[in-house]
Amino acid sequence: MRLAGKVALVTGSSRGIGAACARRLAQEGAAVIVHCRERVSLAEQVASEISKAGGRAVAKQADVTDPAAIQELVEASVQAFGRLDILVNNAAMAEIRSLDAMSLDHIQRQFTANVVSVLLATQAAVRAFGPEGGTVINISSINASRPVPGGSVYCAAKAAV
Repeated sequence: MRLAGKVALVTGSSRGIGAACARRLAQEGAAVIVHCRERVSLAEQVASEISKAGGRAVAKQADVTDPAAIQELVEASVQAFGRLDILVNNAAMAEIRSLDAMSLDHIQRQFTANVVSVLLATQAAVRAFGPEGGTVINISSINASRPVPGGSVYCAAKAAV
């Protein structure tokens, strides 16, 4: 219970690594905001599992590629539990395609989802942290150092994280 009394927002936590992070933070005593972009039922399921295990969690939907939505997500986190202490930037998007098939729109979507969202969420969280400060954890990918065919933009974005 090292995190008792703390509040954590985990982006992209309706499944996979993000869901595992949310569950672990809750096991350590943190109240958790389980974030999703589209799969609300999955986020609600993770939050329900945490609650059934004795933790505190709520599910929140937001598109982290939208700066206003990021700010609203952080504000909703503070409203849900009265504070914010931990941000885990886990949300990501991978669009794998060959270099010759990439458009500027593809490149911008990847960097907005994987890099800009991390910076904006961190900025919003730092403003919401209390006087003791807080903790930011950025989740990258093995693909940052081990590129995959067709993944040059995704890999570059994860390397930037």
